[in-house]
Amino acid sequence: MSTDTFADEASRWQAVLERDPRAASGFVYAVVTTGVYCRPQCSSRRPKRDNVRFFDSWRLAEQAGFRPCRRCAPQAGKAPDKAAEAVVRACALLERSDREPSLKQLAAEVGLSPAHFQRLFRKTLGVTPKQYAMELRLKRVRDSLRHESNVASAVYAAGFESGSRFYENATKSLGMKPSEYRKGGAGMTISFAMAESHLGLVLIAATDRGVCRIDFGDSPETLLSRLTSAFPEATLQAGDPALEARIAQALACLDAPQRPCALPLDIRGTAFQRQVWTALQSIPPGSKATYTDIARRIGRPEAVRAVAGACAANPVAVVIPCHRVVRSDGGLGGYRWGLERKKALLEREAQQDE
Repeated sequence: MSTDTFADEASRWQAVLERDPRAASGFVYAVVTTGVYCRPQCSSRRPKRDNVRFFDSWRLAEQAGFRPCRRCAPQAGKAPDKAAEAVVRACALLERSDREPSLKQLAAEVGLSPAHFQRLFRKTLGVTPKQYAMELRLKRVRDSLRHESNVASAVYAAGFESGSRFYENATKSLGMKPSEYRKGGAGMTISFAMAESHLGLVLIAATDRGVCRIDFGDSPETLLSRLTSAFPEATLQAGDPALEARIAQALACLDAPQRPCALPLDIRGTAFQRQVWTALQSIPPGSKATYTDIARRIGRPEAVRAVAGACAANPVAVVIPCHRVVRSDGGLGGYRWGLERKKALLEREAQQDE
């Protein structure tokens, strides 16, 4: 559909009401009471019509004194990853719920059908919503044991309806931390390759499910040593022809970080780390967020230090864009692969609007 369809204010307001994605590149709207401008399809609360002003571009909105919405990032060349955004919202709901919401309730919260939401959640995090919720409850048991006088009290405080239900699930692999990862990769075959990129020497490792590591280093010996340390019991295999296409895809993602990257991943972390990593993927290329922004986005505003820790634990450079997270004062902050690489990535992404 042509953007001419949204040339008048009536059609633009209708597009805002309907959050019409077809209007994404046609205009932005600003709200005078908040001083913020948004994309037409932004999921923020709809404003009153009298408070809305329309602009043909985000630059015109900023010239008029409005600032960009952090949720939809209208000044970025690409819209945020809607899949990641939906999963972040669902994770936040699970985090703050005393009772586990049903799949239908979670899907309704993000405006998707239950079946589509289930597939999307599993594709994004590698586990189902139910598995994720179970990991959260098990964590609550561990935390409660520090304060409760006995296990039974901790189990019920965490939301389990019975002790048997807790013990049934406590001994199972939930997908979040499968036994092979806990045992240093025992029983796994990990293929890897090294290549030169614009950010220096890079190692890319993958299982048959997806990429499990993207690591930068100064020498092949250092990179191989770190891979071996991460998976000491795994079978490591160099130069697997079956990995060539995936390596090429990963290198393309590194070379053009401002473009969407649909690289399949096989990574593991705690429920909290996964929540942070998914939130990072919702930051649009060319945009930045602070550690405080991410903490608020996942519904844990007090967990700023923990967010920084999850960023530092990111096993997949660039594809999970922890380089887009900066300090509240505008400083670059830390980066496990060096501040020069972080600066280079941000500069390359900024070129998308030039």
